[in-house]
Amino acid sequence: MKTTLTLLAALLLDPPGAVAQAKPEVASEAKASKRVWESAPDEKKTLWQQQREALKHIDLADDTKRQIIIARGGSGPEEYHAHPTTAMLADNRTMFCVWNIGHGGHAGPMARSDDAGLTWTRMDDALPANYVNFKNCPSIYRITDPQGKERLWVFAARTLTDKENPRSFPGRKQGYMPRIMSEDDGKTWREPPPIGGPISKTDPFRCIMTFSSIVRLKDGSSLGLFHRGSGIGESGTLQVLQSITRDGGFTWSPPVLACDGTKLDGKHPCEPYAFRSPDGNELCCFMRENRRSGTSLVMFSYDEGQTWTQAVDAPWGLTGDRHHGIHLPDGRLVIVFRNASPQSKDKGGFIAWVGTYDDIKKGKPGQYRVSLLKTFKDGFYPGLHLLPDGIIIATTYATYRREDIGCSIVSVRFTMSEVDEIGKALK
Repeated sequence: MKTTLTLLAALLLDPPGAVAQAKPEVASEAKASKRVWESAPDEKKTLWQQQREALKHIDLADDTKRQIIIARGGSGPEEYHAHPTTAMLADNRTMFCVWNIGHGGHAGPMARSDDAGLTWTRMDDALPANYVNFKNCPSIYRITDPQGKERLWVFAARTLTDKENPRSFPGRKQGYMPRIMSEDDGKTWREPPPIGGPISKTDPFRCIMTFSSIVRLKDGSSLGLFHRGSGIGESGTLQVLQSITRDGGFTWSPPVLACDGTKLDGKHPCEPYAFRSPDGNELCCFMRENRRSGTSLVMFSYDEGQTWTQAVDAPWGLTGDRHHGIHLPDGRLVIVFRNASPQSKDKGGFIAWVGTYDDIKKGKPGQYRVSLLKTFKDGFYPGLHLLPDGIIIATTYATYRREDIGCSIVSVRFTMSEVDEIGKALK
């Protein structure tokens, strides 16, 4: 059944499958960032303090008029909506949002908006039956093949095992990086075989999360990045890998290492986000540092991802999880993420950093940190889009109400003209 949503309207969900238990990640990360600050060398503390004070901090998190609820969280296990990603069609009006149920749980939900995110329609029943068996952070992308044909793809980390989900059926596809695909702008969907093979340590596409970033290369191919443990599952030191598709998402090259945590003095790189520099000549990649040993990591490629520089500490203000960004017409960047900056004073955990590419390259603080949304427990993996009229749509998840056990999927709308006006009033 499809249900049309309006501003701050609720959505209910009733898919089958196992539901992961909640993890208070935001609270854990706040404690970790405090420990990092306290144990850091004095010169590092001084640098972080200088960068923290150089940024203008703006708080939009309590402005509910900016917030649109795509799926309302509640007290039941199937009302824990988490880890959304979004895609926008070329018309700049048609949006899709996918997410999973429970923290790192199974897929199932998808919603569509035909008015640039103001209202949403659930379309779970239009998806292949096996989609509910996809596990951990489904990610949606619009991939264009070298001939110019656009398709929508949704990838996930792996399929649930028969033990995890007793609702099996004959012929069910299983393996790493399962996917569904639409060739008609999301009207109909089908399930190709998973990219990877059986769930084992020997499979080259074994992963903790699927592609957290896909970037188009100059030759018309697309580069996808994901992370895994050097052992099985999350064991060992984390590694970031990359694979290339030259046919619009159907086939992918054998993964190769892009960033090896075993060569980073114990740092654990994960959740890569790659994007192109404003001049088009470089690729930049942010990575979450999962040991919470300092700031996030950043690396660069000057040869279309064939090689990457050694990952180094990112500026303090960009420290967080699951980065995603847009380019503004004036040359600035907006990058959103779950906050993990050591000793942050921001009031909201869903942050938008505003600055220039030069700030990133030279390790400078940037211009603003904007608090977009708060949570009472879990939250803040994002999607981000810029509309032609200047409205920025940032979509995430959060424990929206104190009484909720589960999270809601929420989008926040703002413009840079509003942010700049507030910024002018700050000292």
